Amino acid sequence: MSNFYSNGKLLITGEYTVLDGALALAVPTKYGQSLTVESILENNIIWKSIDNEHKVWFEDSLPIKEIASGLINPRNDVSKRLVQILKAAQQLHPDFLFRNVGTKTGFKITTKLDFPRDWGLGSSSTLINNIANWAKVDAYKLLELTFGGSGYDIACAQNDTAITYQLNNSQRNINNVIFNPEFKEHLYFVHLNKKKNSREGIEQYNKNKGTISSKIDDINIITQNMIDCSSLKDFNQLIHTHEAIISSIIKQPTVKDALFKDFNGCIKSLGAWGGDFILVSSLDNPTSYFKSKGYSTIIPFGDMILN
Repeated sequence: MSNFYSNGKLLITGEYTVLDGALALAVPTKYGQSLTVESILENNIIWKSIDNEHKVWFEDSLPIKEIASGLINPRNDVSKRLVQILKAAQQLHPDFLFRNVGTKTGFKITTKLDFPRDWGLGSSSTLINNIANWAKVDAYKLLELTFGGSGYDIACAQNDTAITYQLNNSQRNINNVIFNPEFKEHLYFVHLNKKKNSREGIEQYNKNKGTISSKIDDINIITQNMIDCSSLKDFNQLIHTHEAIISSIIKQPTVKDALFKDFNGCIKSLGAWGGDFILVSSLDNPTSYFKSKGYSTIIPFGDMILN
């Protein structure tokens, strides 16, 4: 039996612009996903996916020979995506899965999420990283062949501290940093009750971005200042400036203007705008405010971020 585990992720700065070389601050979360592999005496992949409430949300049996030949006809979208990932892993490592076909052996796979599937903490990226570790392939290359994206989520899956992440032509610059603000007791993560499709957000960004080199320079400065910040007041100003920059690029109102104009504090979108988690900075515990608005998932900084 082999066991693999990957951390979830949150993108604190550089959303969208990370694709164009901006310096982004990203953090791994205390929530992630595990993958267990057992060999079995049949030529199939028996797959079972379990959610954070210990309920099976997906299961299927996939004949290895049919995956290898490309003749498999997945019965639903989840199976189709899974086959795509396994085929991509085979492309990167031709012996993966299929070296045992002649011996009538296969695999029983069990995945287990620590967080609800709609939280947007990386159910896909943690799966990609786990399968890459199992297949002994480069997780970034596997991501490129399947979901795409900047790859910061893979970096979070593989690191146990905050990171800065930057794309420079075809190179990834990843550095471990300390992001443990003195004022962290005033920071919270609030879920917006819906999951945002990152690919749709990226399409909208690419359509509207225009010339953004000067704005990327500004994001780079904000990212570094956020890491070094020791004052909640200064941190709030950085949030405000970052939100204004991204709003001007993607031509969408900030989440505070759209949903929480009367909130006495600062709010920042994380990742694709319009869903998943937001970062909330507040002198007072904001739980009652957000619950009154219908948002019941409020997680303190220390309970979310892996340090």
